[in-house]
Amino acid sequence: MKGKILKRAFIDTLPVLSGYMVLGIGFGIVLERNGYGVMWAFLMSLLIYAGSMQYAGIELLAGAASLPAVALTTLMVNARHLFYGISMIDKYKGAGAKKPYMIFALTDETYSLVCYTKYETEKERHFYSFWVSLFDQCYWVTGSVLGSVIGSALPFDTAGIEFSMTALFVTVFVEQWISTKNHISAVCGLLASVVCLAIFGKDSFLIPSMIAILVILTLIRKKVACDE
Repeated sequence: MKGKILKRAFIDTLPVLSGYMVLGIGFGIVLERNGYGVMWAFLMSLLIYAGSMQYAGIELLAGAASLPAVALTTLMVNARHLFYGISMIDKYKGAGAKKPYMIFALTDETYSLVCYTKYETEKERHFYSFWVSLFDQCYWVTGSVLGSVIGSALPFDTAGIEFSMTALFVTVFVEQWISTKNHISAVCGLLASVVCLAIFGKDSFLIPSMIAILVILTLIRKKVACDE
């Protein structure tokens, strides 16, 4: 059974492989262009593993940002994980020694896989979730290291390469939209984000939009559950 679950975890993460390799390579290239070599790429992807925050971290490193500035930026960029974590409390309960790593490795793409995949037993679900988490991080680390190596060997213009992270978020959203019949949550998220963007501006809208989405979905949770 473990062999079948491991195979399924690998197959399910293949779309993430294609995305993370491209995004990781982009990150490694940009990082190297800013004067930080392959070891920086490896350690940041191994120990931070935060996708968009790693891209933002390049500017923070290059600009010698203060620790308070780094902490605030990290909170703003990764605030969505607070809500991911809340929804995974029951799903990761009883995961044992694997639980700390599974919490650390919960990215957007990993969340989309482990949140909706069902197994008969808790043990099987935790085994699947662990390997999905590990596979996804391996893809990201590998892409980052490759990008750093490529960036040091091949000179080319990197302008706009950081947009690859935005492209991945759009792709994940479209895939989730296509795979589900109920779009209430997605529409609420879009509307709340647009309104908060108009009110607070592009540099400050993330946290207010997350709070607004949480409040809206809490109020309409029965409606969403019934429609599903």
